[in-house]
Amino acid sequence: MKISVSTIVAAPIAEVWRAYNSPEDIKVWNTASPDWHTTASSVDLRVGGRFSSRMEAKDGSFGFDFAGEYTRVVPMTLLEYQFGDRTGRVEFADSPAGVTVTVTFDSESTHPQEQQRAGWQAILDNFARHVARRGQCPTSLNSTMTSSFTASRPAPTE
Repeated sequence: MKISVSTIVAAPIAEVWRAYNSPEDIKVWNTASPDWHTTASSVDLRVGGRFSSRMEAKDGSFGFDFAGEYTRVVPMTLLEYQFGDRTGRVEFADSPAGVTVTVTFDSESTHPQEQQRAGWQAILDNFARHVARRGQCPTSLNSTMTSSFTASRPAPTE
């Protein structure tokens, strides 16, 4: 089953795209809870390029690599990738309220779908807060940052 999560980031699309794909930024925002962190990140942002983020519990009890390969890159619009036998898609849609970032991914069978959805939503919410904290959006717009999640529907074909 596909799962989708989304958030609205009140910032220019170029800044949202940059922060989403910058290894240094990823190490700051890529966490689902305060007791985890991302210790390393690499991005080769091109079709066939690889990405990797090392996520670890801060107490050292557990860690894993989230890694894959980009299968489609449309600057400031779309990322598609494979990670293991699963796929992911990140859409960036500009609007007057900001940029809607929607992540759709194949669920896995080890964890309940609601737990997966909540974890990916938490990471995306951290991303939106990170961009706002960087001062890239006017203070008056910071309060408009919102998030939501929905069960996925099939991705539109192009």
